[in-house]
Amino acid sequence: EVQLVESGGGLVQAGGSLRLSCKASGFTFDDYAIGWFRQAPGKEREGVSCIGCKDGVKGRTYYADSLKGRFIISSYIAKNTVYLPMNSLGPEGTAAYYCAAARSSDSVWYGGPLLHPHEYGDWGQGTQVTVSS
Repeated sequence: EVQLVESGGGLVQAGGSLRLSCKASGFTFDDYAIGWFRQAPGKEREGVSCIGCKDGVKGRTYYADSLKGRFIISSYIAKNTVYLPMNSLGPEGTAAYYCAAARSSDSVWYGGPLLHPHEYGDWGQGTQVTVSS
């Protein structure tokens, strides 16, 4: 059974940092893309970053254009965990953050990086991030 458990959310002041973690189990971690998404109240879920999600290449990363340089996704294969350190958080960062899993090979089938919710089949429960101004 695929399981994804997020942690690391919380309350942070604007300009501050948090590191989210996504612990995965129930599948061969190295064969999968892990994506981070967020959903603010009243808005659609949007892609933040993903790893192993582009061209079927293990470890290749991709970021939403608006977040490049501030968020740096990484994975620790021995712990089946993906990390998302988030720096310089602004009020727009307030959202529930989710990690999700998809087969890395799907990025070849889709012809692009996997950073859309419909491309992922397994999801965690989410972790709340609140940025105070």
